[in-house]
Amino acid sequence: MTISYKNLPDNTRVCVYQCNRTLTSAEVTSIKSQGQEFLLRWSAHGAKLNADLEVFYNKFIVLFVDEEQAQASGCSIDKSVRFLKSLEKEFDISLLNRNLVAYKDGNRIISCTREEFIDKVRGGILNENTILFNNLVSTKKEFGTKWEVPLKNSWHYELIGR
Repeated sequence: MTISYKNLPDNTRVCVYQCNRTLTSAEVTSIKSQGQEFLLRWSAHGAKLNADLEVFYNKFIVLFVDEEQAQASGCSIDKSVRFLKSLEKEFDISLLNRNLVAYKDGNRIISCTREEFIDKVRGGILNENTILFNNLVSTKKEFGTKWEVPLKNSWHYELIGR
């Protein structure tokens, strides 16, 4: 069952999937449509899941699952991963690469590998106030407060040995 993530409780489970490239508007429309179709069928042990899928900045696919009604189980999580892999194949994108770091550069969202990120910080291209995306947030509340954070407040800060 789909419900707007805005109407889900703060403890709603969140999974953020970063795309390796910026999606076109047409791709975002298609992904959102396919996501809604997937969510209408998505269940855990026969119980429908209250969930939503949203695309942010044409770069991040975010899955919201309210586990108060039903817990997302191993099988339901496997179904969501299969859905994401089907998107990867259809749109020639990568969503499951956890080696990418994304940050804001003005109005642009830039992705790079962890190694490139470290080099940019050490080279002075990025600084402790650069806004990063913490894709490890796990709840809707964290998504709203800790997803976009300055480098100095992020776990990424430890990557650069500060």
